[in-house]
Amino acid sequence: MSIEIDLSGSVAVVTGISDGGLGAGIATRLAQAGAEVALLYRSAEQAATELAERLSAKDPDRDRPLARAYRADVTDPGQVSAVFDRVLADFGRLDIVVNNAGLQPVRMLSDMSVDEWRSVIDTNTTSTFLCTAAGAERMAEGGSIIHIASIEGHRMARGHAHYCASKAAILMHAKAAAVELAEGGIRVNTVSPGLIDRPGLRGAWPEGVDRWNQAAPLQRLGSATDIGDACVFLASPLASWMTGADLVVDGGVSACPSW
Repeated sequence: MSIEIDLSGSVAVVTGISDGGLGAGIATRLAQAGAEVALLYRSAEQAATELAERLSAKDPDRDRPLARAYRADVTDPGQVSAVFDRVLADFGRLDIVVNNAGLQPVRMLSDMSVDEWRSVIDTNTTSTFLCTAAGAERMAEGGSIIHIASIEGHRMARGHAHYCASKAAILMHAKAAAVELAEGGIRVNTVSPGLIDRPGLRGAWPEGVDRWNQAAPLQRLGSATDIGDACVFLASPLASWMTGADLVVDGGVSACPSW
């Protein structure tokens, strides 16, 4: 007996679409599972538009595009409300929200400004709060909300105090939202990725990539597809009894002893 995940008939919002980033991988896997996808971006208009065109081209006979790109600053309450209204008007329903928008700068605490702190907290955490609220309000038949957290929400990394704090907040926000939104049939879970490969990473940080591959039991970096697969699972009926949970996708790094 085979089990296949079919998200046909569902509509997903994915935030944080950028050039070759994690959002594109998540959106692609959701679309491949049959979901229609709204791609939210702040500045990467070309990347989001081209991704929408590629995904829609795979099913050209549809009466409307499989994917559409929308510009919005997801830290702004007015823009979030407006873009979710547009998605609902264009697609007619909303079933899945993936809160992926995020920043991961490196700055030691001794050098960090208040503006740098607030930028990361707003982009990573405030956006999650706003899009969760907007999505839940528009899910008429229940749904699945997925926050992209990080293993750095569980364990620190030097130079990432603002990032680690934001991801730890996202983990707890999901648990609180899972309890409060369950009555409406909405499940809220998180995915905590490890180090995800991206264009230019190995050239910019070869020693870090080597250390990761040596530490990870599965001996490789993660991919956007790995995280996309986790999101497809959490969005599907196969995860219908999961809420308030954190799905760690890190090649086994978190399972290794640190002493």
